[in-house]
Amino acid sequence: MPLTGRAALLAALGALPLGIWEPSWTGILAVNAPLAVACACDFALAAPVRRLGLTRSGDTSARLGETADVTLTVTNPSGRPLRAHVRDAWPPSSWQQGTEMEASRHHLTVPAGERRRLTTRLRPTRRGDRQADRVTIRSYGPLRLFSRQGTHRIPWTVRVLPPFTSRKHLPSKLARLRELDGRTSVLTRGEGTEFDSLREYVPGDDTRSIDWRATARQTSVAVRTWRPERDRHILLVLDTGRTSAGRVGDAPRLDASMDAALLLAALASRAGDRVDLLAYDRGVRALVQGRTANDLLPSLVNAMASLEPELVETNARGLTATALRAAPRRSLIVLLTSLDAAPVEEGLLPVLPQLTQRHTVLLASVADPNIARMATARGNTESVYEAAAAAQAQTERQRTAEQLRRHGVTVVDATPDNLAPVLADAYLALKAAGRL
Repeated sequence: MPLTGRAALLAALGALPLGIWEPSWTGILAVNAPLAVACACDFALAAPVRRLGLTRSGDTSARLGETADVTLTVTNPSGRPLRAHVRDAWPPSSWQQGTEMEASRHHLTVPAGERRRLTTRLRPTRRGDRQADRVTIRSYGPLRLFSRQGTHRIPWTVRVLPPFTSRKHLPSKLARLRELDGRTSVLTRGEGTEFDSLREYVPGDDTRSIDWRATARQTSVAVRTWRPERDRHILLVLDTGRTSAGRVGDAPRLDASMDAALLLAALASRAGDRVDLLAYDRGVRALVQGRTANDLLPSLVNAMASLEPELVETNARGLTATALRAAPRRSLIVLLTSLDAAPVEEGLLPVLPQLTQRHTVLLASVADPNIARMATARGNTESVYEAAAAAQAQTERQRTAEQLRRHGVTVVDATPDNLAPVLADAYLALKAAGRL
């Protein structure tokens, strides 16, 4: 079998009998002076690692599921060429499982006095800040018998933002919004306070909208149309307590709530409304206030990026008091929380009148699609028991929602894929009904 690399060199120097592939370095160096000289020369010709200059550049943010490219520039100030293996270490959640070895390791050659760039491509699997760890460099001599190794810490942070997958629903919701604003030929019977125009009465119109003076001047009954209210205040309240940690599918409920909040914020800002964000469990986790329409979405996704569910019971009284301070005037308060019976009945219901007597309240909750699937399961004893448990869970959820509705709360209960568009529709319905 032909020998290659170090084995061939050692065999040529007489230190490695044919067929022996793992040499004993102590014995070799003791009996073979030429090999010792070769090893010493190889070590001396390896470029030093400590003197290398390293800098970073590239992406500082990326949406979850997308890639981020971080460039590492390696400068070799020595008079020897650098032949090296480089490991650019990042947290495990910076890559999809099984791809770290390929993405973080590089082969590099830098001539003396020159520089080269390496690009590490991240594909994060979790939201939040991903901070670079150590850069480990192993420098080899031309014979690759010996190497020098060292580490450098080159700080860099990539913020992983929420993916905002519900963005695809925005065009259809904006089209509906334009209908409400009267910018298309479709007429609505919204009860705003800004007069728009007169049109002929059709069955079903509110008789309070009839303009009797205009009717007296023509042969048909005329009614006034109104533009929906603008410049309303909307407070999005994210519950980051323990119920938001429950996983539905591949993600916690909090992620679906954030996605729905982003779609509603984008829609409301286009409608001319002011949108603020409050994230709360036992304290304020994030607060975004007073942003312009252009700055709103970047501010929201940046604030949401680092939010994680806290495994504590949400303090409903503290949440209510903080929401009232954040919305001193009449507003639409959107609570993105759970419809589980215990947290609502013991925590939210006792303090709910403080919100509803001053504000319009909309509660949005993430439903588990597996419950609906289990409720229809049949075929064996286990399936029947699952169906019974699912039916009981649905009944409790519906009873809790009905309790909230009796307090004047609009309730949205939908699966993660449907929560964002259904919540946007509920907002548009409130706007069309003149309740904002």
